[in-house]
Amino acid sequence: MAEHWLDITDIPAEGREFSFDEKEFWADKWAEFQMGYEALTPMSATFTVQPQQRGALVRGRLSGEVSTPCDRCLKDVSVSIDQPFDLFEQLESPDEESVEPGLLREHKGRLELDAGAMLWEEFVLALPTKPLCSEDCKGLCPTCGKDLNEGPCGCAKSEGDERMAALRGLTIAKKD
Repeated sequence: MAEHWLDITDIPAEGREFSFDEKEFWADKWAEFQMGYEALTPMSATFTVQPQQRGALVRGRLSGEVSTPCDRCLKDVSVSIDQPFDLFEQLESPDEESVEPGLLREHKGRLELDAGAMLWEEFVLALPTKPLCSEDCKGLCPTCGKDLNEGPCGCAKSEGDERMAALRGLTIAKKD
């Protein structure tokens, strides 16, 4: 994973604002994780880093628009991202063992923040769970692959699992 470490050692107490809009970073990440995303408008972030005792408070906004395949029919869908974020990252002490590496490190006597990992995490959190071209998207036929939004296919309709045939006519009455 590409890292983008920012030196935040000499930031004043009121904080400093940073901008991040590297097109290659996003394209590389989408390719690395085999995501079918493409930027429609550039992904950009502005954030302020305020130093804290053995940590940093980061507040910002990630925005842009991407194209991704619909989860049901695979047509391109436009997903607009406008995600504010607010996080506190604490520097781990050297004797602490962590399963996941932190976003903050001490390196050669300098305090550094991994802006790339932070922004990637915020991007993934901003994505819809299932991007759809429309709420009533019918998807693809599981047999022939035809887009069912364009009309029915010629495949025979399956009656379902034969072992469940006895339950097909079952109705449940609500008791008062």
